[in-house]
Amino acid sequence: MTRASLEKDPADVAAMFDEVAPRYDLTNTVLSLGLDRTWRTAVRDALALRPGERVLDLAAGTATSSAALARSGAEVVGCDFSLGMLKVGRRAGHRGVELVAGDALRLPFADASFDAVTISFGLRNTADPDLALRELLRVTRPGGRLVVCEFSHPTWAPFRTVYVEYLMRLLPSVATRVSSDPAAYVYLAESIRAWPAQAELARRLTAAGWEQSRWRDLTGGIVALHRGVRPAL
Repeated sequence: MTRASLEKDPADVAAMFDEVAPRYDLTNTVLSLGLDRTWRTAVRDALALRPGERVLDLAAGTATSSAALARSGAEVVGCDFSLGMLKVGRRAGHRGVELVAGDALRLPFADASFDAVTISFGLRNTADPDLALRELLRVTRPGGRLVVCEFSHPTWAPFRTVYVEYLMRLLPSVATRVSSDPAAYVYLAESIRAWPAQAELARRLTAAGWEQSRWRDLTGGIVALHRGVRPAL
């Protein structure tokens, strides 16, 4: 499966996420066997936010990830292109979180607006991940930091085989029972399988202009945390 075969019109992708929004958090928790909470904590720890800092949580969805970041005392801006997701997030009333509608490829923020930026499980769903990484660089102050949390490739080959089978067979089946739009999870499973491995994503961070690109595997490489720093002036 190539990325080209997964390409969708951005409006269609937004509509897909609008449809799954009502039960999005529940579905993610079930499909990840509760590991989504552990991964959110890992993102917060990797960002090492301090009170008073301003952080952008891109592809924030229902703002569950943004709320986790706000507990640090930082000023959190959650941005997503799905109005349905943002509606659910606003209804939840997450304290310390400002929600903004926006396109990852044309972020509605001025240059050097944030001390830190992050995107969790959203980079692979953008029409142009490399442009999204450059946009994140643009809105980050010199010396500011990036954390990308994304599905990746398990490092142990036998486990990787089992994982791919889970993605393509069991994940859509489980989603049928808990999601408001099970068909969307077929697309999402395919996008995970087609996503590049850790070293390739690290290279793309560097190509986008981020320095000190590195990663840490979580859950045997099912997920990887990639980090980078915007060059100082």
